Amino acid sequence: MQVKYIAPIAIATILGLATANVSYANFKAATNSNSTTVSFKIAESNPCAGKDNPCAGKDNPCAGKANPCAGKANPCASKENPCAGKANPCAGKNPCAGKANPCAGKSSTTTVHPKYYTENGMALDGQDVVAYFTQSKLVMGVGQFKQNWGGTTWIFASAANRDLFAKNPEKYAPQYGGYCAQAASEGNLAATQPDAWKIVNGKLYLNYDKKVQAQWMGDIPGHIALANKNWPTILNNKELFR
Repeated sequence: MQVKYIAPIAIATILGLATANVSYANFKAATNSNSTTVSFKIAESNPCAGKDNPCAGKDNPCAGKANPCAGKANPCASKENPCAGKANPCAGKNPCAGKANPCAGKSSTTTVHPKYYTENGMALDGQDVVAYFTQSKLVMGVGQFKQNWGGTTWIFASAANRDLFAKNPEKYAPQYGGYCAQAASEGNLAATQPDAWKIVNGKLYLNYDKKVQAQWMGDIPGHIALANKNWPTILNNKELFR
């Protein structure tokens, strides 16, 4: 009877030793290599394995409970809109409606020199600009007949001339603000003399003096074209030649 069990036991022992020898051989080979670190991986068991589900068999605590909001009415339902039927308090109200533009008609820029040549508070040298057209000669004005226009005071020899000017000042006012027409063509600003005047195509031109006027008359169309390009920029010239 003992002989029958020896063979199986011997075989198992031999196999165990063989396995041990192989594992040891592998471990020894690993430790004898150049690597100095040997890692072992240990299988971890599931920490929850075999444990019962703590919720198993327990009822849902919300099951069968009614919705606390179900069936409740909307607190705003059937309430009137507090603005319904009321007019818009801002409708039709424009705070600027009907008000004049405070900047309308006002120049947004200023110049170094006044738009019209002025001496002693009067336009030009006090001559009656209407008389150049109606009498074809120089006539000095008097303080009794005056008209404010263009930022200065114009004086006339009669009430009739003053009224003509008041009705259409652009017609009688000299070109280039009464400054020298020849100087304007050269890009300069210069004063004028009352007797150095000429009407060309219904417009009054004044010059610094008779000598300068002769130069201007040498090419009136050309000088007018040049002066038109320079006007009114020359009002910002630093110097006014007198």
